[in-house]
Amino acid sequence: MANPRIIGGKARGMRLQPVPGDSTRPITDRVKEALFNILGNDIQGAAMLDLFGGTGSVGIEALSRGARFVRFLDKLPVAAKTIHNNLLHTGFEKIAQVRTMDAFILLKQPADQKFEYIYIAPPQYKEMWERAILMLDSNTSWLTEDAWVIVQINPLEYKELTLSNLHEFEQRKYGDTLLVFYEIKSANDG
Repeated sequence: MANPRIIGGKARGMRLQPVPGDSTRPITDRVKEALFNILGNDIQGAAMLDLFGGTGSVGIEALSRGARFVRFLDKLPVAAKTIHNNLLHTGFEKIAQVRTMDAFILLKQPADQKFEYIYIAPPQYKEMWERAILMLDSNTSWLTEDAWVIVQINPLEYKELTLSNLHEFEQRKYGDTLLVFYEIKSANDG
């Protein structure tokens, strides 16, 4: 697979370093373009939490398109270093933060910031996406009132979850990638 690239905004066309080894699965340009077409101009001025950062491709795309801040997490030091290098390469290091830590440890903590978007693209077939959604469902302090939580998984991994505070409102399938969208339930969602 070719090095991931930024497909829109200020850093359009720039190639990112891949994470050495096979520990990550970069998002395809097709899925990334579809995702950012859905987000549209709402990404401008927004804060994003990229929970399983990998190369940083999704969060850096958000910064390129006008997000005000992205916090990247990856528990693998080699991935966190790759994200940091990609931020330096694209010039977004001042409006981003990279943490080498387990996403589940962060989600247990009281939020130190609220995010408009939380992106979850964990290693496949380990039910990590479910665990992350369930943790966010029980700790919505990380989310702004109108936040979206977006999960990127293989369609074979999907299952409907019983949630108290979040609800699924959309799915989009692109080949072997499924994007699932959640938001905080409103009073009239039942």
